[in-house]
Amino acid sequence: MSDLEETPHITFEKKNEFISRGCCSDPRPYQPNNRIMGNGCAKLDSYNWLSDLPLTTNPKTFEFVEVRFKNSRKDFFRIQPEQEFEIGEIVAVEASPGHDIGIISLTGELVVLQMRKKNAKPDSEDIRKVYRKARLTDIEKWVTAVETEDKAMHRTRRIASTLSLNMKVNDVEYQGDNTKAIFYYTAEERVDFRELIKLLADEFKVRIEMRQIGVRQEAARLGGIGTCGRELCCSTWLSDFRTVSTNAARVQQLSLNPQKLAGQCSKLKCCLNYEYDTYLDALKDFPSADVALKLKRGTAHCQKTDIFKKIMWYTYSDDPSNFMAIPIEAVIDIQQKNTKGVFPEKLEDFAFTQERKVDFDNVIGQDDLTRFD
Repeated sequence: MSDLEETPHITFEKKNEFISRGCCSDPRPYQPNNRIMGNGCAKLDSYNWLSDLPLTTNPKTFEFVEVRFKNSRKDFFRIQPEQEFEIGEIVAVEASPGHDIGIISLTGELVVLQMRKKNAKPDSEDIRKVYRKARLTDIEKWVTAVETEDKAMHRTRRIASTLSLNMKVNDVEYQGDNTKAIFYYTAEERVDFRELIKLLADEFKVRIEMRQIGVRQEAARLGGIGTCGRELCCSTWLSDFRTVSTNAARVQQLSLNPQKLAGQCSKLKCCLNYEYDTYLDALKDFPSADVALKLKRGTAHCQKTDIFKKIMWYTYSDDPSNFMAIPIEAVIDIQQKNTKGVFPEKLEDFAFTQERKVDFDNVIGQDDLTRFD
């Protein structure tokens, strides 16, 4: 008999299982649980910035609430007119099959704005309903199911390894009534997990659902520390994944080094898009860097650009180590003169900064640790 088939013992000591569900502390079956959720405790936390403003209409007219589950999974549910819920309350909601347990994350007028952002139609039949506030038995089953998730994930990894399946099980989420489990996995190729589902159903005695996610979603679920020293954006606040291309790095004049541009998901960092639009707006005033400047002294080519100082660095074709900083106004003026057949005397007349590139010569003792003693 597997150790997972035994009934897990319900303990009420503070653990980390419920942190992924936005709980600052574990729920207690015999105590009020209206304080277990707070801003800053959860991944992708939602702050109700309308909480201090008077509502335009009666709050009872808002028939939708946002309920959060594990990690970043959230959904909208319909409530009855006589029902009233507050943020942080544990509720039982409709699921397929049975019911699930979640925590109210948004109520009131802000839910309407959030539904509009997520393109959720209020008259859709896919929106399920909230049954009730969680009862004592509901919370006991929920605690039992959540405490089983970590063991189930490790057990599933061993079973998948035994079947030689080229897949990685990243997370397991049990439904609140302990009748269904969702297994999140990543795989580079198509995986035939029909035999795996049979073994998991016999092992855990619940309904099994396999859900494939991408490497970005995997990093968001697992979390971590980025190269900037802060927590990953995808696991803290970033809720939509925009496409990141190498053109964003080129525009910002970053080194095209895959080791520096890639995040923990081995994809391009999402933060490359943060200042991309700002750089595009700044480059609208710049002349083309591909056009060479023709002078009587010789031809000059653009080597680099300082976008925010609005200068462009040029060098002569016969003197590539002599860098000269030219304002973009002077570059535009020289290009316009070149189109008319006019060639200025020399580039030094327009430069306000010059620097000569010096190659580093490694001599004996240069890298000694005691060279400053």
